Amino acid sequence: MNASAPSTLYSIVVPVYNTAQSLVELSDRVHAVFEQLPAADYELIFIDDASPSPETWRVLTQLAQSNSHIRIIQLMRNFGQQAATLCGMARARGDYIITMDDDLQHYPEDIPKLIAQQHHDIVIIEFRKKYHSAFKRITSKLKGWFDHILIGKPKHIQLSSFRLIRRSVIDAMLTIHTPNPFIPALMFYVSKDIVGVPAEHGKRKEGKTGYTFGKLVRVFSNLIINNSAFLLKSIGYIGITISLFSFLLALYILIKKVVWGVAIAGWSSLMVTILFIGGLLLFAIGVIGEYLLRIISGVEHKPTYVIRQQQGLEA
Repeated sequence: MNASAPSTLYSIVVPVYNTAQSLVELSDRVHAVFEQLPAADYELIFIDDASPSPETWRVLTQLAQSNSHIRIIQLMRNFGQQAATLCGMARARGDYIITMDDDLQHYPEDIPKLIAQQHHDIVIIEFRKKYHSAFKRITSKLKGWFDHILIGKPKHIQLSSFRLIRRSVIDAMLTIHTPNPFIPALMFYVSKDIVGVPAEHGKRKEGKTGYTFGKLVRVFSNLIINNSAFLLKSIGYIGITISLFSFLLALYILIKKVVWGVAIAGWSSLMVTILFIGGLLLFAIGVIGEYLLRIISGVEHKPTYVIRQQQGLEA
């Protein structure tokens, strides 16, 4: 490290779920990267998101004891990747915070690419080709479209969880309290100074993805409900359209009855209309109920995460 100039501290935040041996290689490769950066220092923060395997915390404990750069946190239960990442951000001390995954699909050797663009508020690694299933690639593209519509993601930016964020942006993000966080929404709310950097995507070396279909649905619901009024507006537009159509249809039936004396028969069509409108009303009530439940969760100030234990961090 260059003693003539103060070093820049980088906090590497890694949410962990049910991995173990890949963490050893990850920490070694991160350390090797920063050994080649003389004006930089780092801290590596692992957040164990209540992994079912006890091996995960055992390996993390060994890493923390053998490397003074490593700090570890274990959450009380599984709160999800977004909450775990936010937990690490809240305890990071760096001038810049870098987030990445625990499965070595994000190469630590690409960290200098992020640092090279750190004059921007947010720098995101963009993967041109991902080693994911066809289903996950399709859902990622669909979610990318919603990200642009709902939270203002620039069209030319491809989101990933491998990113560098300036300290001032992190501090502003942490002032936004929500029990269901979605980090890209927080980022784009605070700053639009964002740039993408291309890189290669690696193959998973251990375990399988923790994003089940249910968790993907939960992440998408957080995006569409917690970060926008998209569903409420859509229901409102549908309601206005149906009301206008119903008014015109009623006017048509009345004119045929009064002017030409023709009664409109059709018990089946009447029942279909009633069932359709009734179903729409029940759906609207369900959506409003979901918004109300999340409002109640926010009013109750439920924590985004709960820490069970930690090492290498001040309480």
